[in-house]
Amino acid sequence: MINTLKVIYRRQAFFPSILGLFINPFYIARKGLLKNISELSLQLHGKLLDVGCGTKPYEELFSVDAYIGLDLDSEASRVRGVADYFYDGNIFPFEDNEFDSLLCNQVLEHVFNPDEFLGELRRVLKPNGKLLLTVPFVWDEHEQPYDYARYSSFGLISLFENNGFKIVKHNKGGADVSVIFQLINAYIYKITSGLSKPFRALVMLSIMAPINVLSLMLSKILPKNPDLYLDHIVIVEKIS
Repeated sequence: MINTLKVIYRRQAFFPSILGLFINPFYIARKGLLKNISELSLQLHGKLLDVGCGTKPYEELFSVDAYIGLDLDSEASRVRGVADYFYDGNIFPFEDNEFDSLLCNQVLEHVFNPDEFLGELRRVLKPNGKLLLTVPFVWDEHEQPYDYARYSSFGLISLFENNGFKIVKHNKGGADVSVIFQLINAYIYKITSGLSKPFRALVMLSIMAPINVLSLMLSKILPKNPDLYLDHIVIVEKIS
């Protein structure tokens, strides 16, 4: 029973359904990422490399010939046992032009050397191959001390264009009132992180879940704001 509940909870972390409204403090952000990645995943084909793959949470969304996970070489990633390959934070262990497609989900903000990182992405990607990348715009500091950057839309576009990519599609996740409610829940989550699990569960159900529901309702009614949003979701193509 306990194992079943753990599986359900892990599933709701990245694939939130109605149940996620009541158990996922990041429901708003994760729902937006799921929607955008699901839609854009159709543009990736062939041999795909998931850079900074973590637990490969979105692997099932991609209909590709091969799905390969690459993660930073660390004790945590080794213990996790999900990645197929590891790298030292500088050079990817692959040949030039080896992959048809790349995925990089919520990783770029943790990269201290973005030009070198994009250079490696470009090196292992075939000419005219596509990269699907997500990165937060409005979010709290996380995974400290390895949280280095936030990018405006203009900064992100410039970064890609200066490193041999062209923008094919640029979506903004949570570009409405939901961004405010997600930040409130992120604040509550952070300030209660040291408290007991039963108390945090009570806070989730009594405070954060109603905030999720209210956000869902108001985001359907109130105007959108393309200048304030949670995440960038972009498709870029390697210029040959």
